[in-house]
Amino acid sequence: MSNWKWQEGEYEVVRTCTWSPPGEHPVGWSVLLYIKDGKLHHVEGDRKNPLTQGRVSIKFLELPAYNNSPERIIYPMKRDPKFRGDNSKWERITWDEAYDMIEKETRRVQKEYGPESIMTFIGTGRDLWHTVPKITFSAFESPNFNYPHNGWSCYGPRSSICVYVLGAGYPELDYATAFPEKRYDDPDYTLSKVALVVGKNPLVSNPDGLFGHALVDMMKRGTELIIVDPRATWLASRAKYFLQLRPGTDAALYLSMCNVIIDEDLYDHEFCDNWIYGFNEFAERCREYKPDVAAAITGVNADLIREAARYWATNKPGSMTWGLAVDQKCNGIQTATLVLLLCAITGNLDVPGGVLLGASDREAPTSWWGWDELDPEIQAKRIGAAEYPAVSTACSTTQPDMAMDAIMTDKPYPIKMTFTMSSNPIACPVADPQMVSKAMLRPDFNVFADLVMTPSAAAYGDLFLPVASSGEKDGLVGTHYGALTLFVAACVKGVQTGECKSDDEIMLDLGWRLNPSKFPWKDLHEFLTWELNGYGIEGTFDDLVNSETGFVTPPYEYEKYAYGLQTWNGEPGFGTPSGKVEAYCQRFVEWGDDALPYYEEPPYSPVSTPDLFEKYPFVLTTGARSWSYFHSEQRHIERLRDLDPWPTAEMNPADAERLGLKDGDWVYLTNMFGKCRQMLKVTPIVKPGVIMAKHGWWYPEKGPDDGGAGPFGVWDANINQLVPHNCYGKLGFGTPFKCMICNVEKAEGGPDFEPAWPKTNNYLEFCN
Repeated sequence: MSNWKWQEGEYEVVRTCTWSPPGEHPVGWSVLLYIKDGKLHHVEGDRKNPLTQGRVSIKFLELPAYNNSPERIIYPMKRDPKFRGDNSKWERITWDEAYDMIEKETRRVQKEYGPESIMTFIGTGRDLWHTVPKITFSAFESPNFNYPHNGWSCYGPRSSICVYVLGAGYPELDYATAFPEKRYDDPDYTLSKVALVVGKNPLVSNPDGLFGHALVDMMKRGTELIIVDPRATWLASRAKYFLQLRPGTDAALYLSMCNVIIDEDLYDHEFCDNWIYGFNEFAERCREYKPDVAAAITGVNADLIREAARYWATNKPGSMTWGLAVDQKCNGIQTATLVLLLCAITGNLDVPGGVLLGASDREAPTSWWGWDELDPEIQAKRIGAAEYPAVSTACSTTQPDMAMDAIMTDKPYPIKMTFTMSSNPIACPVADPQMVSKAMLRPDFNVFADLVMTPSAAAYGDLFLPVASSGEKDGLVGTHYGALTLFVAACVKGVQTGECKSDDEIMLDLGWRLNPSKFPWKDLHEFLTWELNGYGIEGTFDDLVNSETGFVTPPYEYEKYAYGLQTWNGEPGFGTPSGKVEAYCQRFVEWGDDALPYYEEPPYSPVSTPDLFEKYPFVLTTGARSWSYFHSEQRHIERLRDLDPWPTAEMNPADAERLGLKDGDWVYLTNMFGKCRQMLKVTPIVKPGVIMAKHGWWYPEKGPDDGGAGPFGVWDANINQLVPHNCYGKLGFGTPFKCMICNVEKAEGGPDFEPAWPKTNNYLEFCN
C-alpha cells in the first residue's frame, strides 16, 4: 500500500499537509483526504504525524464544504472595467484568454508608463510567500510588491527586528520539533520551565510555526506560563502570571520587567557581557521604568510586574512565542525589540528549552526572490524605499501606506495595473477601507487570484483567476516561511475542482508567458524539487511525498552564535554590525530614530488625546482570532458560520451595566474616523474600559453589488473603518489596529437578514 495514497473501501485516501487556502499561516496540519467520486468527502487528522498526532484545526475539518462550496469560482472570469461594481457583468473565459489579457496589459503598461506602474498585492502568504514577489520582480519586472496592511503591521516589525537587533532568523517556542520520534520524552530534549506568551492566542490561531496544542502538552509536563494580553484567554486563566495590560502599552511593561531583572542582578552576566551590544546604555533606559511607573501606564499591578520578571529570570530555560499584537501599534518596532531583549538578558536565546532561532544559511526562495534580477534604476523606484529604509532594508515590499497614496494621487508616478493574490484588502488588512476602495478604481486593470468573490474583487476587479485550495494542489509548507524551518512537508493534490490552479502554477504560467528565462523549470514538480533542495533537503518532491511521513524535520543546532552558524562569514556571533544582539541598534541611529528601545503612548488614547477620549471613552482593540475563520475567509461555510455567526464586540459587564446594554444587543462602534455595527458580547475576560472588536467581517449572503453598506455589507461590519490611514511609527512600521479609541452606542437592530444556506449568490452561474 502506498505511503501517500490508498484505497479504503469506497474511498480513495490521500495523505497531505494543509496549507492556505483556507487559512492559517504555515503550520501544516497533517491530514487524510477521503475522496469519493472525484470529490473530497471528509477529512481526518493523520495520527502517524508525530507533531500533529491526529489533531487538526476545525477549519480543515470543514475543507469538503470549503472546496465544494457553490460560492467557489472555478473558472477564469472577466469583466469590462467600465462595469466595476456591477457583478452581473462577469463572464467565463479560458485560462489562455486570461493570460492573454494579462500579457497584453503588462506589455502596454511597461511600454507606456514603465514596469514600476504595475503593483502587486499579497495577503495571507500562501505557498511560503514567494509566489507574488517572483511574479512582481521576474514576470512583471516591477519593484512594487505590496503587502497592503498599513504600517506593515503583521510580522513586519517582528521579522525586521530579527534582522536589525538579532541578525538571526525568526524566534519561536522550543516544543520538541527537533525530536520527532520521542518528542518531549527524548532524553536530548529540555522542557522549558516557563513560556512567555506575548500578544497571541495560539490555541485558536496556530500561527506560523507553532501548533497551539504544543503549549498544552508542555503545561502537562510542568511548563508554567506568563501571559501578556488585554483579554483573559483560556491560557491566561491557567497561567502562573497573567499581565492584563491596557492595549498598546506593552513596551512600558517590558522595559519595567527588564529593569527589575537588571536592578536585582538577575540577568545572565556571561551572555550580556559577551553577546549584547549596548547593555549598559539599555540598563540606564530601563531605570526610567520602575514598576510603579509602568503600573501607572499599563494598568498592571507593580508587584505583579516584579513577581513575573523575577519568575522569568530565575526559572530557566524560558521560551517565548509572540503574536500580531506586538506589531499593531506605532511603537511596534520598539515593543518587538524589548521582547527579544527580555529573552536575551536572561540567556534564553538559542539554548535547549529556550527560544529557537533560525540560521543564516537558507537558500530556498524568500520574498526577495527575483529582486536581484531587476535593473538598479527600477529597484530605486520602489515606493517608500528611500523614505523608510528600515522597511525597505528588511522587507522586499513597498511601504504600504505610501503605496496606496501613490495609487490615489499618481505620485511619484501612476499605478496602471494591479495583481492581487490571496488578499481581500477592503475587508481585512487596510485601514480606511472606503478610501482604499475608491483608490483602487483608478488603475486601468485589476487582476484577482482567489477562491470566492470577495468584497474587493466585487468592487474593483476586472479579471478573476480561480485558485486551488488545500487538497487540490501540490506544494510545500515550511514553518515561518523558511525563516525558522522546524519542518518542511509535502502538500499533495487529491482532487481537481473545475479549472482551479495553485498559486505556484499561476506563478510559473505567468513567468513562462512574460519572462521565460527567469523561470527555467519545465514543470511544477521540478520547481518544487528545486525549492525543497533550497532548504538543504536532498531528493525530489516526489521522494518527499512517498516518504514514510511526508515531512522532514531538519536537525536543529543550539547556540549557533557561538559556533559561527549565525553569521554569513562563519565567525562566532550574530549577523549584526556589532556581531552581537544590539540593545543599542546602530542602524536605527542612521535612520533617524532612537538607538535604544523606548515607550511611546499610542497616538489616540486616554493619555495622548484626553479631549477626544471624553467623546470616545473606550480603548478599542481589534482582531482576536476565531476558531472558525482566518481573517476574512470562510464566512460562507455553514458550520463555521454557525459557530461564529456575527461580528462581535466584547465589553466588560461593569461597562455594559453602566451603559444599560446587554449581551446580544447590536451596537455602533464609532470614532472620529468611522463607524461600524457589531453584536455586543458581555464578558468579564476584557478589562473594564476596553472594547475588543472582531475584524475581517463581511456577509457573503448579503450580495456583491455596492450599496450603502458596501459590497457584501462590508461597510456595515468592518472595524478597520475606525483605524486611520497614514498613522504609523517613525521607521514606517506599525499602525494602531490594537490601540484606538471609540464610543459604543446601542443600534436599533442588527442586519436585516439571517445567514442563508445554501447561498443565493451562486457564482457558478457566471461559469456556465
